[in-house]
Amino acid sequence: MRPYLLLLGLAVAPSLWAAGPAQFIAEYSAQAGAGFTADAARGKAFAGKNWGVSEKLSSCTACHTENPRNPGRHAVTGKTIQPLSPAVNPERFSDPAKVEKWFKRNCKEVVGRACSPAEKADFIQFVAGAQ
Repeated sequence: MRPYLLLLGLAVAPSLWAAGPAQFIAEYSAQAGAGFTADAARGKAFAGKNWGVSEKLSSCTACHTENPRNPGRHAVTGKTIQPLSPAVNPERFSDPAKVEKWFKRNCKEVVGRACSPAEKADFIQFVAGAQ
């Protein structure tokens, strides 16, 4: 019986390795509740909002720019940040651990709290659709 479980696990595991924006949007939307649909306009508003938590890290766009297709620069360290748009930077939204790591860190620093699943879904919808 155990070899079958191993084979089943191996068959399902590749879908976890190949995460992409649509998978994250679907997962966060499901967590947000029945009937929730991610919205790029809400995501754009969220990214540009001045949260008032930090003077230098006032909004997502303070580091990432208003256009997710453009590289950004960290407002405190000055380090270059690769574009958020997966159309320009295919590594974005490909690793669940990294996605959670950066949402956790950036939401705390910029928003002053953990971001909700709805906010995450909206944000990714905006970033993934950036033209």
